[in-house]
Amino acid sequence: MPHSLTPRDKGNLPALSAQPLIRLDAYVAEDGSTVVNGHLLAMGGTRPPNEAILDAVAMFARALGTPVAATVIDRSVRQVARLRVFPDGSSRTIAEEEDLPPGRERTTAEEKAFPPLARVERIIQHAQREELHAAFVLAGALREHLTLRRGAEDELSLEARAIEAYIAYRRGDYTTSTGLALTVARIRCGSDLHRAAPEVARATAAWQRLRDEAQVATRGRELLHMWERLSAEGLLREPSHHAMAQTVRSRIERGSPYAETPPPAPVAALPAAQVQVAPEDTPLAPTRRGIRRFTRLMGRSDG
Repeated sequence: MPHSLTPRDKGNLPALSAQPLIRLDAYVAEDGSTVVNGHLLAMGGTRPPNEAILDAVAMFARALGTPVAATVIDRSVRQVARLRVFPDGSSRTIAEEEDLPPGRERTTAEEKAFPPLARVERIIQHAQREELHAAFVLAGALREHLTLRRGAEDELSLEARAIEAYIAYRRGDYTTSTGLALTVARIRCGSDLHRAAPEVARATAAWQRLRDEAQVATRGRELLHMWERLSAEGLLREPSHHAMAQTVRSRIERGSPYAETPPPAPVAALPAAQVQVAPEDTPLAPTRRGIRRFTRLMGRSDG
C-alpha cells in the first residue's frame, strides 16, 4: 500500500484541518488488550483498561484545549460507552442521543483525522514482524469501529474483517478465521457473484483446517451452497476453485481427513450488501449514563 506506516501527526493528534470535537475511538478486547485511535496501549502492571483509556483521551483534550468525545467498544463487558473527557482530566458518560451527530460528514471528518488505511498499514507492519497478537487486536478494533460507524457491509469494514480473518489464520485460530472469512464471502455472494469466488476460496482454506466436526459440518454446508451457486452461474473459472468445491463436497459427504492448505492472502475492500448479522457483530449494550468506571472527577487524571 502507498500510505505511510507511521502516524502523520505527532502524538497521533487530529489533523489540523479536522473539525472540532472529533470523536476518538477506543477498544477493549476480551483479554483486556486496549487500543486508542489505532494504537495498542502498553498496559504495565494491573492498570485497568478504563483508566488507561481516560488518561489517553485526556491528553488529547489538554492538547486541544477543549472537551473531547470518545466512543469505547468494550468487548470484555460487551458494552459501548460514549464519553466526554475534559482538559482537566475529568470525564462523564453520556447517553447515545447526546453523542455527536451521526452522518457521513462527521464520519468523513473523523476518518480524515485518523485515516483507516494508516491503521491497516500499522496492522500489516505488526504482522510482518510476527507480532500477531498486536495485529489481531488492532484489526479487531478497526473492524468493530468501522462496523459501528459504517455498517458491516461497508467496503472499509469488509477490508478490516478480511484482514482480521487473515491474521487469525496466521495465529492458528482457524475457527475465528473461518467465521470472519465466511462473513466476507457471504456479503460478496449477496452483492456481486462475479467477484465472490476468491472470497469463498479464502473461507474454504480456513475451513479445511477445522477439526471440530460440528463446525466442519455447519460451516461446510454453507460453503458448499456458495460453491454450488457459483457453479450454477458459470462463475467457477479457475481449476483451483473447482478443486476446492469438490474438496468441500467430499469432506461433507464422506468425511475427508484434515487437510493442509496455504494461508489465505489479504484481500481488498468489497462492495456493500445487506446480510445477516455475524456472531462477531452481535450488538453491544450501551453503558448506563454516569457509569462509575468511565466517570472521573476533576484532578483524577494520571496523565
